[in-house]
Amino acid sequence: MELLTEDISRNPYKQDFPLLANNPQLAFLDSAATEQRPAAVIEAQKRFYETLNANPLRGLYRLSVQATQAIEKAREHVARYIGAARPEEIIFTRNASESLNLVAKTLGEQVVEAGDQVVVSIMEHHSNIIPWQQVCAHKGAELIYLRPDKDGTITDEQIKAAIGPKAKIVSITQVSNVLGVQTPTKNIVEHAHKMGAYTIVDGAQSVPHVAVDVQDLGCDLLAFSAHKLGGPMGIGVLWGKFDILNDMPVFLTGGEMIDSVSETGAKWAPLPYKFEAGTQDAAGMYAFDAALTYLEGVGIKTLETREQALASYLCEQLQTLDFIDLYGPAEPSRHVGVASFNVHGVHPHDVSSVLDMSNVAIRAGHHCAQPLLTWLGIDSCCRASIAFYNDKHDIDELIAALQQVRTLFNAS
Repeated sequence: MELLTEDISRNPYKQDFPLLANNPQLAFLDSAATEQRPAAVIEAQKRFYETLNANPLRGLYRLSVQATQAIEKAREHVARYIGAARPEEIIFTRNASESLNLVAKTLGEQVVEAGDQVVVSIMEHHSNIIPWQQVCAHKGAELIYLRPDKDGTITDEQIKAAIGPKAKIVSITQVSNVLGVQTPTKNIVEHAHKMGAYTIVDGAQSVPHVAVDVQDLGCDLLAFSAHKLGGPMGIGVLWGKFDILNDMPVFLTGGEMIDSVSETGAKWAPLPYKFEAGTQDAAGMYAFDAALTYLEGVGIKTLETREQALASYLCEQLQTLDFIDLYGPAEPSRHVGVASFNVHGVHPHDVSSVLDMSNVAIRAGHHCAQPLLTWLGIDSCCRASIAFYNDKHDIDELIAALQQVRTLFNAS
């Protein structure tokens, strides 16, 4: 453990993030909500507007062609980053929520019929519950919940019990945004395919923290957001197998998603454009390309190792506080990026406000996962989440501030 502590005491990364570099007193522990942006990303977004600002795909003049080339380069980069077979499988959306809604409103409405089942887990973000609730209500289907053990473990027995021959869609988070636990995604995908179901993975909390290869996962579709990988807000990604995406009906219409239009109908553009209606955030895509380049410079193995050390240290330190309830796995090493907890007798909003006075930023609330919190028997909780740019000092500041909370509220 001493080696681990020494490792996370060093921090060569904060200097790359202007907000962190300019606020050295800040312990930013809310990266599960959004990560900070490195200077390279901020500069790239500015550079696009200063040197490439034209509407992509719509002009034959040089500037528009260069803008088009820039976003297609970004698409190719995203495809490589997650192991996609071809760049046409990468659909740019506004965020992971829109990506999941796109799948529900197209594939879900296409394949789910009355009497069928859609399977999610109780650990899902609202964005991976509500769209499927609506599909099931519209189609007369049943929404089934995978219910893990209290530490978030989903067993093979639970998988087989929840995913049966009536399942048409299985949509699962790879990492819980509350418990920080990884689901056995590959096992779920494999069993779901045996049952004839399509599989969707919510990668919003996994792609930023662990190496994700869609070919290795074996899933049919994957959703995630750029802003949780140091990229701009307003850029999401939907990856899907080419044939599945090609057969899915369109989501939004107009703009560049058409090939031709007559008075009585329209013909859709090929992938990926059939799902990218209207003017897209080209500067955001360009900057997301820069974010992935920056992360590759850090190295995914370095990122994984550092973040595992940080998450383990975070959980270990929280477990030393006898006035704290820590949720999720008891083993610190099983937490990916997130530690959720409550202080005895103190509302999470009060905890967060007091921590803020000590320049410690955490999240407090239901974290868009109310069914999970109800299942845990709580209404809300505190969540501290890390990224590779954090260090031991940030976590120590959190622990010291929690001691102040205890003193202030006489927590026991």
